Amino acid sequence: MAVDLSFYKSPLSEEIRDEGRAEGRVEGRVEGRVEGAVLRAAEDILDILEVRGIDIPDAIRERITTCDNPDILRHWHRRAVTAPTAEDVFTDAEQTR
Repeated sequence: MAVDLSFYKSPLSEEIRDEGRAEGRVEGRVEGRVEGAVLRAAEDILDILEVRGIDIPDAIRERITTCDNPDILRHWHRRAVTAPTAEDVFTDAEQTR
């Protein structure tokens, strides 16, 4: 028994596929930008601490680099400028989680 699949090649089907591809590309770009901003924020926090000569234990480095919340990273970034230790970067940040 043969199955007619010609409707998958119709102009409407092509248009629906094209719209789906366009949406996917836009979503992918947005996700990529967010991921890039998060990565950059984590790198900036570590840079600030390193420039200030503050020791960054592996557990702290991992906590910063695995955080995917831009708001928390922004808070930590501001704290990194004045925190006396790497652990102090997280003070008060727990409330924003």
